[in-house]
Amino acid sequence: MRVAVDLELCQGHGVCESEAPGVFELAKNHKVTILEGSPGENRRAEVEAAVRFCPTTALRIVEED
Repeated sequence: MRVAVDLELCQGHGVCESEAPGVFELAKNHKVTILEGSPGENRRAEVEAAVRFCPTTALRIVEED
């Protein structure tokens, strides 16, 4: 899996960072930074929660073959 973000939609709420610390970080410009673009399956649940709870739907998971 790969994590993608639409920075046009991101408003810097920080929900992603609280759901999946180490994968996401809120930068000083109040936009999300992806720290781990292809997290392992062991982090899937927390990444899915970050995507699900993002208030602006700026995040998505891209499944890789």
